[in-house]
Amino acid sequence: MTSSAAGRNVSVLARRHGWFPHSWFLGVFGLGTALRIVTMLGYRPALWFPDSYTYVVTAMRPRPDLVRPAGYSMFLRLFEPFHSFALVTFVQHLLGLLAGTMIYVTVLRWCGRSRRSVLAAAAATVPILLDAYQIEMEHLLVSDSLFTFLVVAAACLVLRRPPSTHRPSTPAVVALGLILAAATLTRTVGLPLIAVFAFFLVWYGLRGAGAVRRDAPRRVGAFALAALLPLAAYAGWFYAAHHRVGLVGSNGVFLYGRAMTFADCSIMRPTADLAVLCDPRPPAERPAMQDYVWSDDSPLVRLPGITFTEETDALAGRFAWLAIRSQPLDYAAGALTELGRTFSWQRHVYPDAETYGYYEFPATTPAPPDRHPAIVGKEFAERYERGSVAVRIAEPYAQWMRAYQRVASLPGALLLVVLAIPLLRLVRLVRLVRLMRRGAARGSGVPWGLPWATAWVLLVVPAATAQFDYRYVLPATPLACLAAALAMSPDDRRDQRNR
Repeated sequence: MTSSAAGRNVSVLARRHGWFPHSWFLGVFGLGTALRIVTMLGYRPALWFPDSYTYVVTAMRPRPDLVRPAGYSMFLRLFEPFHSFALVTFVQHLLGLLAGTMIYVTVLRWCGRSRRSVLAAAAATVPILLDAYQIEMEHLLVSDSLFTFLVVAAACLVLRRPPSTHRPSTPAVVALGLILAAATLTRTVGLPLIAVFAFFLVWYGLRGAGAVRRDAPRRVGAFALAALLPLAAYAGWFYAAHHRVGLVGSNGVFLYGRAMTFADCSIMRPTADLAVLCDPRPPAERPAMQDYVWSDDSPLVRLPGITFTEETDALAGRFAWLAIRSQPLDYAAGALTELGRTFSWQRHVYPDAETYGYYEFPATTPAPPDRHPAIVGKEFAERYERGSVAVRIAEPYAQWMRAYQRVASLPGALLLVVLAIPLLRLVRLVRLVRLMRRGAARGSGVPWGLPWATAWVLLVVPAATAQFDYRYVLPATPLACLAAALAMSPDDRRDQRNR
């Protein structure tokens, strides 16, 4: 057999067994795996963020935190017997790779294996698999990697099969509810996602026919119970610990910080008890929102007691809602300004140099924490690790990742383009009307709607209730890419899937 004949036979086998169609994705996946290995070699055992110490304290001493839900802390506790933060970051990197794989498989399920579909599916995985800031975030001991994996898993579970033509089993919708409950207990921004997913389950059910439509109420009910019962149980634990109703005790405080970017007490005319929270400086001269939550100069922080007592949080919430009611246009303008930072072409140092620096691979060993809560958290971390938790930087691996981070990230302007791709399909109004008329027979019509809406919620809610932060963009990006890839799918293939 000649070498050319052997080559042709290998090509035939590759096509027959499915290797060749996936070569683009395998290349992206392989490169993403290699970059994560280099990161783990360059920065040992993990990178630290100010929130990390709180998560570790809660993991070692289980008790609901007033500021952050305990989901990520329980994730850390799962690995405590191994006494290795390196293992935690290894698992977080695995979750990133799994999320990319789920996106790829989901797109192919809907769009088939045409060349165009395979390329679109592989391209949809590039940000989560290759973006340097995504990889750096996976190496940080923060909740975002786990949260991203959970919301991507939820979206891919719904889109596993066309939900208006196939009845999701009760275990499937229960699993979906549990996943979103876990996401909410990892980051509270997951709470509105339960409503988003419930809306789409209802919509898919109403657009279905026969048994699909009749079973819709039962499926939605099972989903709601699975999502809300764990939250109710956690709220009970939170009440037992703090004698307060809720999942966290900081909503009012953070909304106060958001309001202080525009609040004008001469317009608000607050009562005497609220007036103590006013800042006489013009809004343009005020610090970033987070300073009103954490800085000793904040009018709220200067009040007696800790910032997150029930009374202080309620007072801050009343002030914030008064500011929003008194200056709704200023509030809307501020929220849009924060949202607009997401779509800047260049990354700007925001909200401050210290916070921004945590999202960059460091060139030198970070300084140990100097604030008392973080110092206590460091002591718990050393008990978790049973050794030093100082970051050890190994060259040349760390240098390679720093160089890679300077060139490999998704600009915000391109993210806006990705989010706009699904909307371009709506320009074909006749096509949309035809899909809606044939909804019962042809399926859900717009599979991209769920991940697209979820991405927007993850971008808008932080901007409206707190502030823009680059780490809040990362969970929305893979969902936006999933929506764009589904929107670019060939219509004939999607129609065949929906029949």
